[in-house]
Amino acid sequence: MAETRILLADDHALVRRGVRLILDAEPDLTVVAEAADGAEAIGLAQEHRPDLAVLDIAMPRLTGLQAARELSRSTPDLRILILTMYDNEQYFFEALKVGASGYVLKSVADRDLVAACRAAMRGEPFLYPGAVNALVRHYLDRVRDGEGVPARAITGREEEVLKLVAEGHSSRQIADLLYISVKTVERHRANLLQKLGLRDRLELTRYAIRVGLIEP
Repeated sequence: MAETRILLADDHALVRRGVRLILDAEPDLTVVAEAADGAEAIGLAQEHRPDLAVLDIAMPRLTGLQAARELSRSTPDLRILILTMYDNEQYFFEALKVGASGYVLKSVADRDLVAACRAAMRGEPFLYPGAVNALVRHYLDRVRDGEGVPARAITGREEEVLKLVAEGHSSRQIADLLYISVKTVERHRANLLQKLGLRDRLELTRYAIRVGLIEP
């Protein structure tokens, strides 16, 4: 069986260690790089050219979903798995939308993660078994009611700016991290306040915590 080279991204070192133990115990799976946030994951993917990225959702600088969106654009042959504690329909649909092959819960990683990695490398989707019926049922209910897949309130770039604002970065720091001008950062910030009906940085931070962009 061909060896699958894996990039692992999670902001908790203990979690990375546990996941690495699970993966490295398999003869066909090898972790070649570890990242502590989404931005680092993107850089390491360019450097190491792994076959598969396993990404947590809630990470500093860029979330796993933001990193997956960028990796799908920049490295289209890379397979992506989301490994998360969030049993959440919105995140599931968003993960599929940004190009992930599967969605695995941390609580059952010892049972499902190896199978999910192999499924991703075969080009097959993977969902943790207990969620399949519920997710299909919720989706069909939405379609029946004319709602469709949950819509995004803000753009991908606005989400990146929101996360960095909530983490306490200045407009200049955000501009440098995202390679855009300070004026563009301020425009995105104004759009966020208007779209979300919020007043200031504190309310933006509370919103970012509520939707899982940062941890409280």
